Amino acid sequence: MIYDIDYETLPKEAMEAIQLRRLRSTLERAYATVPFYRKQFDAAGVKPLDIQSLKDIKLLPFTTKQDLRDNYPFGMFAVPMDNVVRIHASSGTTGQPTVVGYTARDIDTWSTLMARSLMAGGATRGDIIHNAYGYGLFTGGLGVHYGAEKLGASVIPVSGGNTKRQIIIMRDFGPTILTATPSYALHLTEVAAEMGTDFRELRFKYGIFGAEPWSEKMRDEIQSKLDITAVDIYGLSEVIGPGVAVECHEAQSGLHIFEDHFIPEIIDPETGAVLPPGHTGELVFTSITKEAFPIIRYRTRDITALHPEPCICGRTLVRMDKVSGRTDDMLIIRGVNVFPSQIESVLMDVEGIAPHYQLVVDREGNLDTLTVMVEIGEALFSDEVRRLQHLEQGISQNIKEYLGVTARVKLVEPKVIARSQGKAVRVIDNRER
Repeated sequence: MIYDIDYETLPKEAMEAIQLRRLRSTLERAYATVPFYRKQFDAAGVKPLDIQSLKDIKLLPFTTKQDLRDNYPFGMFAVPMDNVVRIHASSGTTGQPTVVGYTARDIDTWSTLMARSLMAGGATRGDIIHNAYGYGLFTGGLGVHYGAEKLGASVIPVSGGNTKRQIIIMRDFGPTILTATPSYALHLTEVAAEMGTDFRELRFKYGIFGAEPWSEKMRDEIQSKLDITAVDIYGLSEVIGPGVAVECHEAQSGLHIFEDHFIPEIIDPETGAVLPPGHTGELVFTSITKEAFPIIRYRTRDITALHPEPCICGRTLVRMDKVSGRTDDMLIIRGVNVFPSQIESVLMDVEGIAPHYQLVVDREGNLDTLTVMVEIGEALFSDEVRRLQHLEQGISQNIKEYLGVTARVKLVEPKVIARSQGKAVRVIDNRER
């Protein structure tokens, strides 16, 4: 099933012509309206009119997440605020969020991309979509929601949490498409079993899962326990949100990138050189239809490869491999982005805590868990147990409030955390990849 056959099955030459026209228009507008881009282009000695072919995109400077933080909150917007109808934000490494905006046309574009994604994942107008992605500043829930409405499907905006209630809704409402993080999908099966419900007896046919890394092994487990076809969806708020790329349910082999809206590149993360198709490197995106928040050569830090060969589903869009890792130290815990330096900023506000900590990530059952091990100073070492337990709870609550992620805090004695002569080992990730 193809939502927009005119664009999703275009020959390569026709797609490239559309991309070049839209790219040049985006560059001219960004140069004229966003001081950051004008300064960057001038420093690189390049003007929008210098881009005569898609290959010339390599002349443009990269944009990084730090650039977005440096222009917090609205410095990257290309339209006046009275044209911005939606603002989303994601966390940064120091708790400073990166802010993105949408015009009414951007919301319509995003809705269309999500409708295309949902249909690629198996959804149709007649389906009921159980949307268990979080709503709010996180783009996942609202992205799926508007895409479902654009498609004409029924959507249940259940969001995350209240798992037992979700099982009751699934039994009573009979949804046929599940959208959630993969780990939460497996958690749903466990809770359903506790409630005497066999998930495989529900009406679900397809599941569209993203917002966190998940392996082929986890896909197999999801498909077995839920008795569905499970597809991967990819996106990030800086580019538009979910709906940048998605697997098709027919092949489940690589994620189709919607090239009529985004130009992907793979670069060597060390040199920045563009790599040819099939080579693994860092994924870079340029938006070519966004109005409020155009993004030019944005370094995602995600590691993958691109494959231009047409798919058996009929789409000619380039496909990307599942993301295999990142070039930075960001963790994704149940769909929430967490950096060690974020945790550090919370810890360093606590009196009596030593500047030595370690993050331990495990998978208990089917859900990711985060344990923060932190040394106490000598002054607290001999304190009573009850007070130390109260301190642990307070730090955990601060992490939850500031970063939106649940963490178990474990205070340890001085010198327990191993020291390093070089870069400190801040993260121990025990999850299977």
